[in-house]
Amino acid sequence: MRVVLSAEAKSDLREIGAYIARDNKARARSFARELRDKALEIGAMPRAFPLVRRFEHLGIRRRPYRDYLIFYRIEDGRVVVVHILHGARDDDAMFASATEQ
Repeated sequence: MRVVLSAEAKSDLREIGAYIARDNKARARSFARELRDKALEIGAMPRAFPLVRRFEHLGIRRRPYRDYLIFYRIEDGRVVVVHILHGARDDDAMFASATEQ
């Protein structure tokens, strides 16, 4: 299945890279690539990862990778990665606007 990164997910990757680059620019680039590659791999088995209980009504699933979480949903025959966040971040706030709809 085709995988698309939302504008928010791309922004998340840039922010993650910028944060890591403060200490190690080379690792920031390679880790951002790893995260992106893990997100793209979801297309091979999109239902392999569980729905997130509190976002189940939005069809949001979550794939962990190291200390990060890749949030996505399956829609129109494709996988849309909606956010990539550090596990310590407040994911409720990231989805607040979607929950209010």
